[in-house]
Amino acid sequence: MKLAEYCNASTGYISEIEIGRKFPSTDMIEKIAEALRIEPYQLFKDWTKIADAPAAESVCPFFPNSMKDEIKSQIELSVSKILDKY
Repeated sequence: MKLAEYCNASTGYISEIEIGRKFPSTDMIEKIAEALRIEPYQLFKDWTKIADAPAAESVCPFFPNSMKDEIKSQIELSVSKILDKY
């Protein structure tokens, strides 16, 4: 509930992101990371494979791989568009 408040989003929307039914915008990813006081990339790390993962990471939502792939594709497309301008 607090995360939704910090992100100016509904609790339902945050829940949908957490279970993989909704895909967050890059702005929402930044808001979530800021609210959790982490870097956005940390939302995509698989902390279960890191023995000394920080305690704060245990509260991070773990996005499904399909969502990670979609975010990666969107970032690559955005970067490509920016580079095409130059």
